Amino acid sequence: MKRLLIAAFAMLALTAGSSAQQLPAMTNQTANIKRTPLQKFDVPGANYETVIGLAEIAPNANIGRHTHPGIEGGYLIEGGMTLLVEGQPPKEIKPGDSWQIPTGTIHDAKAGSGGAKVIASYAVEKGKPLASPAQ
Repeated sequence: MKRLLIAAFAMLALTAGSSAQQLPAMTNQTANIKRTPLQKFDVPGANYETVIGLAEIAPNANIGRHTHPGIEGGYLIEGGMTLLVEGQPPKEIKPGDSWQIPTGTIHDAKAGSGGAKVIASYAVEKGKPLASPAQ
């Protein structure tokens, strides 16, 4: 099953070189999601790191249910999508909209008929996978 940004979306571009090699979840490509790492850096004084990436999601594609070991923030650049957060009603996202997903919350997203282009940021615990599939 397809995983984002992992969303992310996303979802979900890190700086070139070794940073990109450390983030396989952000650089994996599927037929429905193109992920481009942008940046990765440590959160000062904490056991967290920030990861920022770009995700281009094909029309009508689902990212797949997953969680993150930290908070996710997203911003829709173009297209449209439906954000599916467990325990909440579906939320339609349009260009210019942003969102936050709390640590460990199961969520998914489905791109609209024109696809979606998303910038996603994560503040996640170091040493843990950026995302994990959810049942």
